[in-house]
Formats: sequence, structure tokens, C-alpha cells
Amino acid sequence: MQNLVAIVGRPNVGKSTLFNRLTQTRQAIVTDIEGTTRDRLYGKVSWNGEEFSLIDTGGWVVNSEDVMEDEINKQVRVAIEEADVILLVVDVMNGVTDLDTSVAQMLRQSGKPVVIVANKADNFDIGHQSAEFYSFGLGDPFSVSSINGAGTGDLLDHIVTLFTKANEEEVLEEIPKIAIVGRPNAGKSSIVNALIGEERSIVTDIAGTTRDSIFHRYNKFGMDFYLIDTAGIRKRGKVSEDLEYFSVIRSIRVIENADVSILMIDATRGIESQDMNIFSLIQKNRNGLVVFVNKWDTVEGKDNIVVKTFENAIRQRLAPFTDFPIVFGSAITKQRILKVMDLTKEVYENRKRKIPTHKLNEVMLPIIERTPPPSNKGKFVKVKYITQLRNTSVPSFVFFCNLPQWVKEPYRRFVENRMRENWDFTGTPINIFFREK
Repeated sequence: MQNLVAIVGRPNVGKSTLFNRLTQTRQAIVTDIEGTTRDRLYGKVSWNGEEFSLIDTGGWVVNSEDVMEDEINKQVRVAIEEADVILLVVDVMNGVTDLDTSVAQMLRQSGKPVVIVANKADNFDIGHQSAEFYSFGLGDPFSVSSINGAGTGDLLDHIVTLFTKANEEEVLEEIPKIAIVGRPNAGKSSIVNALIGEERSIVTDIAGTTRDSIFHRYNKFGMDFYLIDTAGIRKRGKVSEDLEYFSVIRSIRVIENADVSILMIDATRGIESQDMNIFSLIQKNRNGLVVFVNKWDTVEGKDNIVVKTFENAIRQRLAPFTDFPIVFGSAITKQRILKVMDLTKEVYENRKRKIPTHKLNEVMLPIIERTPPPSNKGKFVKVKYITQLRNTSVPSFVFFCNLPQWVKEPYRRFVENRMRENWDFTGTPINIFFREK
């Protein structure tokens, strides 16, 4: 098993900056605003041949004005429980505070190895001030500067000495990445918590609670993939805080890197323009798609006619791509959430579908012969041969013909629809190319 290190401390001591420095990423959002980090954020650190996982947590607060204080503190406790080693980050410029002391007391009770990281020691003289943190009774403090990296090498050297050697873990094959996306407050974190079976993401009624993209390994019922809970994507005009802006960018990055996206739609609000924007991102990045209409348990008078009407409205808004599954359910009551996962697995498998060349030509050439592309200036397009490209992210097919420049978009859609009728590509985009032989 890989070792787990948690970064904890009061707000605004530079935990996320240290996280980014050690993981050599910009994964954690960094601002001067207290309480920016709200969920546990995972990253990987490699040092002298050792690799370990690092968890960034929200700032530990007591009696603050933040309505999510209890939720953030609960996440910090969970991170401490999970970790093998804990980094207590303090601000060497401010010295010991009451909050630092209360966190140190909690860590002493945990019985875990704790390393005091005296951050913001941006020069040699300031580093001497870290001596006062001996009062915690947790060993030698390490003076570092997360901004410029000073002292982090010595810190990492010490961290790896605290690990107990675990059995070497099997190297896992690359597994699918499933992004949970949608407007803020559509229920994304709720469905992740329901699937994982624990409160891994903070859930409140406040839109935009999740600000970082959180990866969860889902390994149940014969399925194995990463679920990615993303920050809610808002219209650009409504992104007022810098940190929320970065959350939006991160959600977009997640869609860019995912294999399949589960688009959450709020049944109480229907499909809105922002859902269309998110769908557009999914399409541009050639993700597989499953639509989950959440909060269906709150809709009154729902019969088959209402379901069909709602489903038709979604497909009409998302046309011309309409070949994707739609599930009506509830993340809170867990209604049909396993069906969502089954369909997601099917969509992922459809993305990997390979059609034998002889079968492609046997089925599609007669269809094209019966309904050829429209002629242009007396010239006729003749398709001679069809093959599927290998090693592509989505199924991609090349139709070799004499005049590819005359084949327009409506005919490409016609060909795509005929292919979908003959093979199961539900939920996944497919590429159709016409090329000169």
C-alpha cells in the first residue's frame, strides 16, 4: 500500500501552497482568502525513489463565521484518520496561536507521526523563530518556504524516513475516469457520496460548495474506475470570486481528461442554458455521455407521459447528438444510481468498440450504394472502402472515396445514424472521415 500524508493546520498558513510545491502541480487553489480549501484534495509526491499520496485539507477553525466550519473540520478529522504521517503547518511569522495549539493537541491524541512545518520562513533570520513551536511537544520543527521551496528537500528527506515499508502494490492498469459534471447544486457531490458509501465530499444547500475536483476510486459490483467530483460550472458573469473562477477552470480540465461524463440535471429546474454549455464542453472533448436527471423524487405527478416529455425535451435541446442514455432518479434516496453506473460502464465499452473491416464494408457499402451522397455539378461521389482507425480515443472511421470534398455535413450525419443503427455506440461520439483513396 502507498503511504498517505495529510497536511493540516489553521487557515491561511500556506497548506495549499505547500501541497502544490511538494506535488509540483497547481492542483490546489491558492488565494489570500481564508477557507479557500474545503474538500480533501489528493496528489502524488515522488522523492528519492519513494512515492506517496498527499492530502490537502481545509483550515481548522473554531467559532468562525463560515457556515461550513463543521463540515470542513469533519473533513480534516477524516484526513487525519486516513493518514500515515501528518504535517502540521504553522506560520513562523505569526508564531504560536490558540488555534495552532488546539490542532497540536488533537494531533498528539491521534498517535500518528507528526511533523511540524514552520512555513513562510522566507529568509535565514526568520527561520530561527521556529524554535517556539517546540512547545507543542511534537519534535523538531522544519523551517520551510512553500513559495520559493527553501527547506522542502530536508522536509521530504525526513518524511520518507517515517514510512513503514509496505508490500509492493501491484501496478494497476489505467482505469476509466468518470467525471460528475453539472451546474452548482445539481447534486454532484451527493451522488458521489451515495456511490462511495461515505461522506467524501462536503454537501450543503449552498451552490458552489465543492471548489476542487476530487478523485475517488470506485471498485464495486464488478466495476473499477475513478469518479471525479467537480466544482459546479457557473456562467462566466456569475463567477465573482477568483477562487471560484479557478474551480470553473478545473472542472473544464476534468472534462478534457475524462473518458465519460455524467451530466447532472436538476429535475426541479429542467435543462437550462448552462446545461447546454456544459454539454458543449463534453462534446468538444469527445467524452462519452450519460445524463442523470436528479431530484426526480421531488417532482409531483410523474408518470410515463411526463418522463417521455422530459426526455424528448432533453434530446431536442442537445440535438443533433441524441444517442445517449437518460436516467431519472435521486442521489439522496439512491433511486437508480446503480443503473447510472451500469450505463456508464456500457458507454465506456462502446467507446472501445472495434468493428472488423470486412463487416464494416459488408454492411455500409450497400447502404451507401442505395443512398449515395448528392451529386455536385454532374460529379458523383463513390465510396470504395471503409476501415476503422486504431488507437483513437473514440471510434473513428475512414470512408475512402473519389471526391471527399463534395461530402457535406448532412450526409456525414446520415452515415453516422446508419452506423448507430447497426452497432451499439450509445453514449459515445464517433468520428466519420471521408478521404481520397
